[in-house]
Amino acid sequence: MSTNSSRNGGMMTDGHTIVNDFNIHVATANGSGSQTSNMVLLRSIFQMGVPVCGKNLFPSNIQGLPTWFTIRVNKDGYIARRERNDILVTMNPETAQEDVRKQEPGTIAIYDEPLNLNQLRDDLLFYPVPFDKLVKPVCPEARLRKLVRNMIYDGILARLLGIEMAEIENALKKQFKKKTKAVQLNFAAAQAGYEFAGESLPKQDLFRVERMNKTQGKIIIDGNSAAAMGSMFAGVTVFTWYPITPSSSLGEALTEYMKRYRVDPETKKATFAIVQAEDELAAVGMAIGGGWAGARSMTATSGPGISLMAEFVGLAYYTEIPVVIFDIQRVGPSTGLPTRTMQGDILFAATLSHGDTKHPLLLPCSVEECFTMAGTAFDLAEEFQTPVFVMSDLDLGMNYWMSDPFKYPDKPFKRGKVLSAEDLERVRQFARYKDVDGDGVPYRTLPGTHHPLAPYFTRGSGHNERAGYSERPEDYKNNMDRLARKFETLRQRVPTPIIEKNSQAEIGIIGFGTSHYAILEARDRLREQHGLPTNYMRLRAYPFNDEVHDFVRAHQRLYVVEQNRDGQMFDLLKLDLEAGQIEKLHSVRHYDGLPITPASIVRGVLAHEKEAPAPNLQPMEKVLFA
Repeated sequence: MSTNSSRNGGMMTDGHTIVNDFNIHVATANGSGSQTSNMVLLRSIFQMGVPVCGKNLFPSNIQGLPTWFTIRVNKDGYIARRERNDILVTMNPETAQEDVRKQEPGTIAIYDEPLNLNQLRDDLLFYPVPFDKLVKPVCPEARLRKLVRNMIYDGILARLLGIEMAEIENALKKQFKKKTKAVQLNFAAAQAGYEFAGESLPKQDLFRVERMNKTQGKIIIDGNSAAAMGSMFAGVTVFTWYPITPSSSLGEALTEYMKRYRVDPETKKATFAIVQAEDELAAVGMAIGGGWAGARSMTATSGPGISLMAEFVGLAYYTEIPVVIFDIQRVGPSTGLPTRTMQGDILFAATLSHGDTKHPLLLPCSVEECFTMAGTAFDLAEEFQTPVFVMSDLDLGMNYWMSDPFKYPDKPFKRGKVLSAEDLERVRQFARYKDVDGDGVPYRTLPGTHHPLAPYFTRGSGHNERAGYSERPEDYKNNMDRLARKFETLRQRVPTPIIEKNSQAEIGIIGFGTSHYAILEARDRLREQHGLPTNYMRLRAYPFNDEVHDFVRAHQRLYVVEQNRDGQMFDLLKLDLEAGQIEKLHSVRHYDGLPITPASIVRGVLAHEKEAPAPNLQPMEKVLFA
């Protein structure tokens, strides 16, 4: 591509176009109806077969404060957050000037004409739009204009970028389902924007959407909805929760799914119990009670809720009661940034509660794994009679991701070592906390099992093999040693890491969760732009199994990528590795509350590798690679 191009308002106009490779950044106000217009825009591009990902940056308040939505469009399927936004749509007067000042030179700003934002800079390409003038004839009812107004920028972008209006209409139908009048009103607003752009905004930029076939058969869904669906398919019957951002939508989605699919068709009665507790402490207590009674039981929360749950989680660990806890992580400590993302609860969840505790963690990176790992979590919780944490985050839980359709689960549930009355009659013995098989996992009975050997006390205090109260040192030590042995057995049962090898690579990257997508893109950049091939291991669970140790042993230098300040996964690995392997690890951390970017990973790896900084790129190369 030529770089000897004339410039117009900062944008190149040499006749070349950039197809299906750009970012759209929309700045609006919370509560203004922008969610509809943004989702319609995202789906319209997706329906044209182009890979997309949408990330919402919203305030932790009621309506009125600024909110932003970023859509990454990339023909190669890269969906990590970029540090550069190519197209700005600024609809909020409160942030408009700041939004424009943050734009990189040579990018686009679509703005409300009365704001005169084109006076601020001469190195951007400005498209002024009289939004109020355009919405008035479309929506005579003044109270609705605020909600419909945003659809005009969908029409503007459709005209400028080549998004098909038929797909805008299809996306509206999906958004509003059977609400025909809402579809018609919003489409009329989009059409008004489309016609205005055609008449008054001659195209001067380089960006364009062209139809592809890379999204055929795929779906768009958020991680919390996927986790809720996976939990329903995994057989959950008890869900107790207290609303907290960003986990609330998981509870809301699960409630909706269960009411639709888990009601007895004859009696019309629910076959489940969903309870909104007075706080997170009560919620996890109820969930543990459900697990003790034999139900597949769960709760969902975020970091502050995990803090409140510490004592009860220790009880479940020590009394060996299965329960699943979804932690949709957000920025801490304290209230922190409630609507920003982080991987900040890793160490805390792994050792939650006082005394010696160790808990398994599942680490989904995709909406598909949110679905499948729900089933894995319930199986592990019941097989090993212990709390299991599923460590999602706000980025995965609340944002919109492409995925293949989820596969219907075809394996039976794993209920673990549960003795029925018939089993007890056959074996003629039962000690609740005795290690019969040498794997650390005892047998249990469920309340209501009608046999003289079935009853036992569930004790959070010291107990012996028969669940009798005991303060004898040898009983306590035997019990704790067995719990540790159970954790070692669990090490071989949790999901193994996904490893990608390059025969020419000398260094390895270790990541987990939503850092995965930035790592994939960063690896390509390191190889293509810096001649630095890498191997990659994506962790999917803690405790770490043999494959993790083997990967570390096979490399001289390894970079642990995560989204927290202190390198929590880095520290957890150091606690698990042999002493001679620890010095190989280097930490690459991102912790500003926004999703991690490929560029931040490249910078972190190169800093350790003592490579020269990335070369100064020409403007067009910045558009392509920033």
